[in-house]
Amino acid sequence: MFQATRRRFLGVCAATTTTCTWGLPGAGLLRAADRPGDNMFFGLVTYQWGKDWDLPTLLRNCEKAAVLGVELRTTHAHGVEPSLTDKQRQEVQKRFGDSPVVLAGLGSNERFDNPDPAVVKRAIEATKKFLVLSHDVGSTGVKVKPDRFHPDVPREKTIAQIGKALHTLGDFAGGYGQKVRLEVHGQCAELPTIKAIMEAADHDNVVLCWNSNAQDLQGAGLEANFKMVQKHLGSTLHVRELESPDYPYAKLIKLLVNAKYAGWVMLEASSQPKDRVAALAAQGRLFRNLIKQVQPEKPKRK
Repeated sequence: MFQATRRRFLGVCAATTTTCTWGLPGAGLLRAADRPGDNMFFGLVTYQWGKDWDLPTLLRNCEKAAVLGVELRTTHAHGVEPSLTDKQRQEVQKRFGDSPVVLAGLGSNERFDNPDPAVVKRAIEATKKFLVLSHDVGSTGVKVKPDRFHPDVPREKTIAQIGKALHTLGDFAGGYGQKVRLEVHGQCAELPTIKAIMEAADHDNVVLCWNSNAQDLQGAGLEANFKMVQKHLGSTLHVRELESPDYPYAKLIKLLVNAKYAGWVMLEASSQPKDRVAALAAQGRLFRNLIKQVQPEKPKRK
């Protein structure tokens, strides 16, 4: 069962190289879904719940929880960093190849807002190293941040600067079959700002990682903000604990199902449960139940 599920996950990862189900190259790799939502999968960002798990422990715990995808965040105990040698990269790829768990992406901490061009250049070069690493270990993309605005610098200038950096990285990523995933983050997290950054980036290899922020609910509300950037969504997005009272996750899941989203909904949790594996399994069950609540009935077989 796990290996069949893994093949389907890998098909989603490979197929969702531009956005979601709209305009997919290679969409034949996706299993023909009976219903919208059938190609949405639940994964884990190694932010807090996985930060102190080495790679064997991480894979074992995710398998036990039946959460079969991960985004590996930099600086954490799994140690998947650009400093790895070629042999070590091959070992990481083999560990995932031997596991039902899919490496959906890498999470860098690089950002491109600084008014100092030398700082931005260093961030671009560091991101390139992550993109090469992502290719070498069998992943499909790298998360980056916008990130904030600076005193005495016009917002439009910062937006254009971030967009230019992302466009440069999109060109580079294409040579390695990768996506640059812009996380909705920081002072740039308002969706009109993110839309402007994505338009400034203007590159097929630069996609958006929805991040379930309070800013999503501002202005005209969640649905309007979601639709504002929907065409830019990539194959990963982030959520917090799905029972959180301060974010309408049931509504977000409904929007994703209605949009025929195909990809990873990844938990970036910050709470401290006593049993993280059990808590992760419970989040996976809640995710699947939320999908079932909004999915149309299965079509009858003739």
